[in-house]
Amino acid sequence: MPIPRRFDLIAFDWDGTLFDSTALIVRAIQAAAADLGEPVPGDSQAAYVIGMGLHEALKHAVPGLPVERYPELGQRYRAHYTASQHDLSLFNGVLPMLHALKARHHWLTVATGKSRLGLNEALASTELKGMFDGSRTADETASKPDPRMLYELMREFGAEPQRTLMIGDTTHDLQMALNAGVPSVAVSYGAHDPSGFAACQPLFVAHSVAELHDWLAEHA
Repeated sequence: MPIPRRFDLIAFDWDGTLFDSTALIVRAIQAAAADLGEPVPGDSQAAYVIGMGLHEALKHAVPGLPVERYPELGQRYRAHYTASQHDLSLFNGVLPMLHALKARHHWLTVATGKSRLGLNEALASTELKGMFDGSRTADETASKPDPRMLYELMREFGAEPQRTLMIGDTTHDLQMALNAGVPSVAVSYGAHDPSGFAACQPLFVAHSVAELHDWLAEHA
């Protein structure tokens, strides 16, 4: 017999959870800092800010930069990221997992620190057309870990917090879920060291897309 569905709405983070972009984001942040003559953040410092809105992320990654130069830093980041973004792809196994969830009639959504333009470009590929029922980006609502993205998605679909699941690779994702009263699942193959996940109380930590797929098939 089919397993009863536990969650109606599933919200995925994008970078580092579905999309294999962590290394490129780190390199783009570092290159942007170097372009402006600022200290270049280390890999872990640059990776930590993934999931935040762009300005919040760059402020944390390059803390000595004057506020008036944030737009310049953002512009250099976007230039470096855009130059290589077409070399990126979904993690192996993501598409079969999403199709399986669609077949069980979950609402699938994206809650990301990307801009609306950036997410729309990523979602324009043929393989993803019609896959997601809704999305929120950091430039159209509050940046993670503020819970507003999840509040807005739950309101849009009429989903209750206990029937909503957030899946992400950073403590920002997991803390957003905790702030919204929403269960979460963490993935350890993205931007953040999984040693920090426990404080955010995820239901499960998946170490691969295959593990995530199997857990969702049994528990979602």
